[in-house]
Formats: sequence, structure tokens, C-alpha cells
Amino acid sequence: METEERILIKAHELFMRYGIRSVSMDEIATHLGMSKKTIYQFYADKDALVEGVINIEIDNKKTECSLCKENCENAIHEIFLSIDGMQEMLAGMNTSLIYDLEKYHPKAYRKLIEYKDKFLYSMIKDNLERGIQEEVYKATINVDILTKFRLASVFLLFNPELFPLGKYKPVEVIEEITDNFLYGLVTAKGIKLISKYKQQRQNK
Repeated sequence: METEERILIKAHELFMRYGIRSVSMDEIATHLGMSKKTIYQFYADKDALVEGVINIEIDNKKTECSLCKENCENAIHEIFLSIDGMQEMLAGMNTSLIYDLEKYHPKAYRKLIEYKDKFLYSMIKDNLERGIQEEVYKATINVDILTKFRLASVFLLFNPELFPLGKYKPVEVIEEITDNFLYGLVTAKGIKLISKYKQQRQNK
């Protein structure tokens, strides 16, 4: 593996686990068994390294979302698959990461917001429109408003003032938010599908 790739992979692992602010360049170098000078040959500063890590995370999430869309049976199934992926991510992620980005690494944070406002917006909007076509979501819903609501509610999870670590489990928060979101827009046909996928989860 190339040195630049090794640095990026290790930084990604440490930032996701501990948050960005709490991991120093010295600690990354120690974990890699190399000097800080070697890291700085590839990444001018911590900002550049954080940006590289966020690029990896965005690319990974885009791939996962696209796979959910391709492999789902219907719009509701797509949401269940996406929640499974999110729970997996949250299991190994320090939710302070986004707060750290916003406060200390504005350039990388802007990339995340662009991903949220363009790619994720499009994915949620497509899901809602698909659900209407499949008659699992009510035809009367306002797609634009609910797309923005869904985006905002998911990202509330990463607000440490609303959901401080230790008091709330991120997985439980996202399940509660999603459950109430789904039940607010489904038809009778959709309710049956929710029950089906919940049962499948319990059986696992």
C-alpha cells in the first residue's frame, strides 16, 4: 500500500472512532509508526488530511446509497436498507465528528454540506417520488418540504447539545426519527410493508 493511502486510511479510522479534535498529528504518526515529517510530505497540515478523510467518507456513502437504491424492493425497503447502513456506520463513529468539522475545519465541512444538500437531497426526493408511484406513500405529501425535513432531522443526530453522547444512543435516535417519519407519510399498503420489514429484522 502506498504511504499516502496508508496515512489516509489510518486517519480515517482514528477520526471516525475518536472525533477529529481529539486526534493529533502526533498520534496519527505514532499509530502509523512513522514521523510527522513523513505525513507532512503528503498532507500540508491537519486541514488537508481531514479533507482527504471526508472525501473518502463521502465516496463510501455515495456508493452505499446507490447500492441501497439498486437492491431495494420498493421505496420503504430502501429506507430500511439505508438505516441498516447508517446503524453500521454509527456503531464505529464518534458523533462529535461533524461538530468538530463545523467548528475547526470549515473547508471540509463545506464539502459535507454540499454532499448533504445535493446528493442526499436528490436521494431522498427520488425515494419519496418512487413511494408515491408505488402507492406506498400518500400522493398528497409535499415532496420538497418532506425531503428538507428528512435531511434536517437526520443531521440533528449529530448535534451534541440536543443528543449528548452518554445520554442517547445514536442508533435509537435514528430509529425513532425514521419510524415517526415513515408512519407520517405511508398508505395502508405502506404500513403492511413496514410491518414486513420490521418482522424480517426481528427474525435476524
